[in-house]
Amino acid sequence: MTTVTTSSDRAVTARPAPPGRRLDWRLRFAALSLIWGFSFLLIKVGTEGYAPFQVTLGRLVFGTAVLAAAMAVRRERLPRGARTWAHLTVAAFLLNALPFSLFAYAELTIPSTLAGICNATSPLWGMALSLVALSEDRPTRVRVAGLGLGFLGVLTVLGAWQGFHGLDATGTALALLASLSYPVGWIYVRRTLAGTGHSNLSMTGAQLLLATVQLAVVTPLFTTLPGSLSVVPLLAVAALGALGTGLAVLLQYGLVDEVGPTTAQMVTYFIPVIATAAGVVLLGESLAWSTPVGAVIVLAGAALTQVRPKPRAVPQT
Repeated sequence: MTTVTTSSDRAVTARPAPPGRRLDWRLRFAALSLIWGFSFLLIKVGTEGYAPFQVTLGRLVFGTAVLAAAMAVRRERLPRGARTWAHLTVAAFLLNALPFSLFAYAELTIPSTLAGICNATSPLWGMALSLVALSEDRPTRVRVAGLGLGFLGVLTVLGAWQGFHGLDATGTALALLASLSYPVGWIYVRRTLAGTGHSNLSMTGAQLLLATVQLAVVTPLFTTLPGSLSVVPLLAVAALGALGTGLAVLLQYGLVDEVGPTTAQMVTYFIPVIATAAGVVLLGESLAWSTPVGAVIVLAGAALTQVRPKPRAVPQT
């Protein structure tokens, strides 16, 4: 569910966290897992009262507001340079505007549990793409095995042996396309925004601002104002933006600074578990045996794709 450029993308230079007492990183890790896990439930609730583009626009508005407040407190400035802003415009589309909108449209016809599991395929897409687009990212037997295992898990979730019976193909395809958009965006960021010298917060604040502008242009063209104000869906959208986008970004940065990107990215493997539990318990969504089994296989494959070979020791002469 990572939707921003971080120090792990090598796109920006992270600044050290300000001194002071903070919550234990494990508590913040758990909070981030819960926030992103519940995001798919909030999307589902939001689309019950508003069009998908409206849900995405609201999400971005509230998320941008949180980052703007954080930038004001830390006295951060937006990045400068036409080239940087041009690349951030593309990153905003690939990492925010496009996947947020696709997930919102997908959840019109598929349960939030399935959307959350589809999101977990991002590391699989990322590994497959990196073999082609990143020359420094060499395949290993373990990682290739993880890729195959992960996509076997996807077929299990979708019930391929039953001919995908009862599955909304369009909604599922949109969710998988959304998960594919994230690694495409990450690769683009690594190739175009590495070494800019700007802070994570500054870059992401600009990125979300640009995504908000993109949705502000698109939304009026494809939607009409709702006839009435739906309070619960509106609260869901506000929570989705303020917590699932704004606060989650700040928590993620803190975790990367404190425990490193590898540990921080482990949150990815908790998101589908929480999304599934929330959908079943709170929304009453049905759950076939193939869904949790397939999800476990997907997560196992995704974990294997992240295994890096140990550097060889240089013989001493």
